[in-house]
Amino acid sequence: MLEWAEYTKDHIETQDVFHRDSMGNILQEGDQVVLTKTLDVKGTSFRAPLGTVVRNIRLVPNNPDQIEGRINNQAIVILTQFVRKN
Repeated sequence: MLEWAEYTKDHIETQDVFHRDSMGNILQEGDQVVLTKTLDVKGTSFRAPLGTVVRNIRLVPNNPDQIEGRINNQAIVILTQFVRKN
C-alpha cells in the first residue's frame, strides 16, 4: 500500500501559490498594477516613480513575493509589497 501511495503521490496535497498586492488582492497574469513607492531599479540609471503603471504583468513561479513587468522598455522584477492592483 505504501509503495502504491508513493508512486501515485495521492498523499501529497498541492498548494497553489497566490501572488497578492500590498492591499491583499490576488494578482493574475496580464493584470495592471501601480507602484506604491518610488523604486530604484538595480542595474539601471533610472528610478520608477510612485504611481507608475505597469501593464501586462507576469507572475514569478513559486515565489509569491515577486512579479515581472516592463518599465521604460526594461524588464524588471518587482516585489508585490510595492504594488497595488489597478
